[in-house]
Amino acid sequence: MEFAIDQALKTYSGGLGYLAGSHMKSAYALKQNMIGIGMLWKEGYYDQLRDENGYMRVHYQNRTYSFLEDTGIKVKVLVNGHDVHVKAMYLAPEIFSTVPMFFLTTDLPENDFLARSIVHRLYHPADEARIAQNIVLGIGGSKVIEELGGVDLFHMNEAHSLPIACHLYQKYQDVSEVQKRLVFTTHTPEKAGNSVRSIHLLTEMGFFNGIDAETAREITQMYSDNFEYTPAALRMAKIANGVSKLHGKVAQEMWKSYSGVCPITSITNAQNQNYWQDKELRAALDAGDDKALIKRKKLLKKELFKIVADQTGKIFKEDTLTIVWARRFAEYKRADMIARDLERFLDLLGGDQPVQMIWAGKPYPEDRGAINMFNNMITVSRMHPNAAVLTGYELELSAALKKGADIWLNNPRRPQEASGTSGMTAAMNGAINLSTNDGWIPEFAKNGKNCFVIPEADLSTPIVEQDIHDYFHLLRMLEDEIVPMYYKKPKSWLKIVKGSISDVTPQFDSDRMAHEYYVKLFNPN
Repeated sequence: MEFAIDQALKTYSGGLGYLAGSHMKSAYALKQNMIGIGMLWKEGYYDQLRDENGYMRVHYQNRTYSFLEDTGIKVKVLVNGHDVHVKAMYLAPEIFSTVPMFFLTTDLPENDFLARSIVHRLYHPADEARIAQNIVLGIGGSKVIEELGGVDLFHMNEAHSLPIACHLYQKYQDVSEVQKRLVFTTHTPEKAGNSVRSIHLLTEMGFFNGIDAETAREITQMYSDNFEYTPAALRMAKIANGVSKLHGKVAQEMWKSYSGVCPITSITNAQNQNYWQDKELRAALDAGDDKALIKRKKLLKKELFKIVADQTGKIFKEDTLTIVWARRFAEYKRADMIARDLERFLDLLGGDQPVQMIWAGKPYPEDRGAINMFNNMITVSRMHPNAAVLTGYELELSAALKKGADIWLNNPRRPQEASGTSGMTAAMNGAINLSTNDGWIPEFAKNGKNCFVIPEADLSTPIVEQDIHDYFHLLRMLEDEIVPMYYKKPKSWLKIVKGSISDVTPQFDSDRMAHEYYVKLFNPN
């Protein structure tokens, strides 16, 4: 549903897209025999701006891309009983160093306004619009592939494209034949985050590609009126994966009561080192030149602080410890946890060993709670010159934050973060992860050697107690260990920085990930 390929191509919202973009780049570098199919979102996700009072404003802008080529391929899909024309636009490998990619659009003169609007907005809030997007991606994408000559295997990256399975079933009339041609990646470790919609609405909209509701129930073993995308995908695929070792176990546990699901393995997410890592910082590390590494990190901080000054009017200092929290604003990620005790937080910022704090990230534009949290962080940041909230969290700002951070703060509730790949690219750029032991962190962490890990809360206790536990240890570690080390033990600090950069690759470079997908998911023994 989303690919983060380059700042110039607005076809992503966040982590799922960043991951998919890195996969396409690594598949290209490894010369893998694959293509990418996505959606050409006319308005992207949204532009994150500020209103007249400095709080977050959602802005939508129509976009065109001169570097996409018209393939001349057009197919038709049926949405709510109406023909919808779908055109494929081509992104050539030489543009952004990806495998060949095809982006689908319905914004065509032969479609009426409703059909054209299917591709206007990524993650549209209306169920009917989302279902129409699923149909275009799954069935439209399958038909485009057939026009291109066909493929041996379809990989559904999340269950948005599940109508692929129905298109294949119509073709082969045999679930086992569908399973031979379909693999699936699940990214969501919470049942509430997995799409569930009325089977009657899905049938009416054309989600099942003309298959009646009873047949759809039979082939997916979804006998309730509430049709669950993820277990249906697990039943129609031959193999699936979670996106970290921990998430693989969580997914196995979550779906084990569902009969007929395929085996679930794990392939840990990773990000493209060539795209994300600062080349000079890495060269200094490889040369064993500590002075050059320190100098380069300060310069990267300075570049980030230009953005801070431009957006907020605040002047940050390169020799001050800088903490960054930047990712999608969602309740379980707990952006505001560090400022839970406001007086204590302000003391942390303004003490004898001062700290600078930056927040950034895009809430879902219909999530008022997340937007209110974002705006509350803006209010908090106005209380001290050492705190800032940045808008416009896309690829370029994300890179600047990771290169300029000293500490990359990641404090989701365990085990709700499937992977959390932002910390990988931060580590590549000398930002030390301070994290709960969730997602990819258990596979990377050497506490005090390449990162700092918050002790695990007892998951059997109420959420409120888990939050108190995590907050207590976060502040204890900052006040007693991390801040004093940065200012009083620079050699120890530098050792952890170097350990972070060294240990994160090649294990968490997407070349490894793309190879594992090719071997474990696409070509399993």
